[in-house]
Amino acid sequence: MSSASETYDETVDGSTGGGAGGSRHDGAGAPDHDGTDETARLIPRGFRVGRWEVTEPIADGGWGRVYEGRDTQMDAAEGTEGAEASAGAECRVALKFLPTSGLAPRQAERLAETVRREIEFGSRARHPRLMRLLDSVVLGDTGVPGLDGAVVLVMERAESSLQDLLDAADGSPLPEAERLVTEVCEGLAHLHRLGWVHGDLKPDNVLIMADGSVRLSDFGLTVELDGTRGTHGYIPPLGSPDYMPPERWRAPLDERGVQVRPSADVWALGVMIHQVFTGGASPFPGATFASRVSAVQEYAEGRAPLRLHVVVPEFWRTLAADCLLPAHTERAAHTGESLLARVRTAADGDGLPAARQRTGRRTVALAAGAALTLLGTGGAAWWQWGGSGGDPRTAPEVRLSVYNADAKCRARTDRHPMCSLGLAIDPATPYVLDNVVETRVWHGDVLAVECGLERGVPVTDETGVRSSRWFRVRLAAADEGAEKDTETVRATAWLPDVRTRSRPVVPACATG
Repeated sequence: MSSASETYDETVDGSTGGGAGGSRHDGAGAPDHDGTDETARLIPRGFRVGRWEVTEPIADGGWGRVYEGRDTQMDAAEGTEGAEASAGAECRVALKFLPTSGLAPRQAERLAETVRREIEFGSRARHPRLMRLLDSVVLGDTGVPGLDGAVVLVMERAESSLQDLLDAADGSPLPEAERLVTEVCEGLAHLHRLGWVHGDLKPDNVLIMADGSVRLSDFGLTVELDGTRGTHGYIPPLGSPDYMPPERWRAPLDERGVQVRPSADVWALGVMIHQVFTGGASPFPGATFASRVSAVQEYAEGRAPLRLHVVVPEFWRTLAADCLLPAHTERAAHTGESLLARVRTAADGDGLPAARQRTGRRTVALAAGAALTLLGTGGAAWWQWGGSGGDPRTAPEVRLSVYNADAKCRARTDRHPMCSLGLAIDPATPYVLDNVVETRVWHGDVLAVECGLERGVPVTDETGVRSSRWFRVRLAAADEGAEKDTETVRATAWLPDVRTRSRPVVPACATG
């Protein structure tokens, strides 16, 4: 048995071709089979695939190419002059050509498996947010070299993809970000309700129709849950690294493939939520996919906190943070249906819950202590767990967001030391350098909160706002058993109330 991570450097894109819209694929993982892909690009206008006729190319994919096609039978049924114009988009389809000739045995096996999955899912799943599979055709003697035996999937025709919108956003939030994410949630909730995992959820596989609505697409890695409890399925060791959860890189690989759960789709959704509100920025920055994967692992291992950009609205930051919980067991509590329910509840309330909770509250700004370079203060309000009192060790995990009132620090995407914030060792003694742990935090970091202390040493920020409240937060590295070196390993530290605008509902910390 080997690790799944050993194979991802060979095949990192499990798509069976460019989406049914205009999405781009960079061909990562595309097979090298003596020019078959090049031959497939030469499919002429008017080439017939059953009742469908090729009109123009749309996009390249890892395994083939996608063309626009039209339904010749629908054209014939119209039977009048100008029928094609009157039929319009109803005649248009996407033809996904998947050549099989020239493939190595391993590649042919994987292609056959992904095609089988896509056809099986397409024949069983129907929903307004899922791309429809209209037909599948196996080509015979075509007269076009390289196309004999090719599989053609006939699908709805989309206009573009979410990735296209992000590429055009130039770093700005998408204008209809909330609607787009909501519709993705609708499709994902239905898919999970049926007992399936998408397996390769990403912006390239979220297609935009002519009316602007969303369709989830590319079901080549989609799998039905099995096992005695229906908790997981198995897929080939393929996928898109930027959207894989931490556990996929450590998953064992056997003859069935790698294990996948609905929580993997939830992780990918969390990444996309961050992207649509930031114009494409990953919550795990890096110049290459390898560096971004490394950032994911650092976060999952507790060596770095989750940092979500402050431009993401508070409600959606909370939702994304829940989707990006490091362990799949934690993410499992946030199902597609529960996430959709939260989104709909927020929409039905004519506003976001976090925004309403913040109304009327005083603005908390930068904390005092400039000489200590401990600049920090409030932050975005976060989804609150109900209840108070009880044992903080058994309470549901509550999180808050660190906020830095220094605009220059908020604008930075790196972790510059001058923009770091300090956590206290003891909230009952003065908040000075000798009372600060070595671990630093930055604006946007998400910290787990255990409990709150109402009567600690008061801290006054630079605007004169004063508070004696503190939060005991967990140091992620301690959960992973960090080695004891220059400092005694601490499981927790203390964050002053004036360093966050979050208002988590947490039990009172034990005193005495």
